[in-house]
Amino acid sequence: MRGPFAIAVLVILVALGLNSFFVVDEKHKALVLRFGQVNQVRTEPGLAFKLPLIDTVVQYDDRILSLTTQPLEVTPLDDRRLVVDAFARWRITDLVRFREAVGASGEEGARMRLDRLLTAKIREVLGSVPSTAVLSKDRTPLMNQIRDLARKEAASLGVDVIDVRLTRTDLPDQNLSATYARMRAEREREAADERARGAEAAQRVRATADRTVVEVTSQAQKEAEVIRGEADATANKIYADAYSKDPSFFAFSRALQFYTQSMQKQTSSLVTQPDSLYFDYDRFLKSIGEQPMSPRQISAAQDDAAEKAAVDAANAALRKAQSTEAPSPPADQPAATTAPATGGSSATGAGSASQ
Repeated sequence: MRGPFAIAVLVILVALGLNSFFVVDEKHKALVLRFGQVNQVRTEPGLAFKLPLIDTVVQYDDRILSLTTQPLEVTPLDDRRLVVDAFARWRITDLVRFREAVGASGEEGARMRLDRLLTAKIREVLGSVPSTAVLSKDRTPLMNQIRDLARKEAASLGVDVIDVRLTRTDLPDQNLSATYARMRAEREREAADERARGAEAAQRVRATADRTVVEVTSQAQKEAEVIRGEADATANKIYADAYSKDPSFFAFSRALQFYTQSMQKQTSSLVTQPDSLYFDYDRFLKSIGEQPMSPRQISAAQDDAAEKAAVDAANAALRKAQSTEAPSPPADQPAATTAPATGGSSATGAGSASQ
């Protein structure tokens, strides 16, 4: 009887001895509870002692924990509803206060309370700013404000809110169509403004270009007139020098130039009288006179001679036509005159000459 009893007592003593020690690793912190009240706080890793069957050890995670809130709708100052998701990181800092706040629910109870706390602070902060600030890229001040407010109230739970981030900020599905239409209208208005400014700038450029063209053209015409005037003056000087050296030869040269220009076309025909000055060079020179003449006067005399020759040729052609179609008029009735014949036409008569 003593053998089995001794073995039983030994087993009980060994079990009690093993139950008197517990190990706290580096990832956790521990509370030793005696009759439900906190007796010890173990924050350092290692082997620790407790009373068997009396003390209870509760361990909590000492690492940084995460919390993701449920999507919630917020209403900024401009009454545009937004759907927001938040992400928080937190850590247990005061085990005794944490135990008193959440009780036996532990970390799960703390997550539920932090989720409600973050939801309230997110709505409070985002409801005090316009939606443009919430939707902007630089939302760090808003997130820091939410973190600071949540940290103050989370301190009563024995936890520290390390960081808060807004992971998603979107419009509700029922508002997407209206929002897209409004955004499209705004972009179209901006595009129209840009096109109007571009057209105005293009008009200014065209006006400047037109003004520049006019100025350059005017300047070029002015310079051309100056150059042309200088060239005419030089030519007149050359003519005057040539005329002063040999007036007869100068007149002969001008007459030849007139003949050449008046008979340039191969089909040209000229009807004139036998006594016309056109082909009588000696009479043409006599018609000029003995007094010296300037080149301009000689040119004018040549033009007058050509015009007279053309009138005589027209009269001769008219007389010939009248003589073939009707009786000749009385001697005392003057012959009718008509306009000179145009180049390229041909008539036969007395004194006709062709090239």
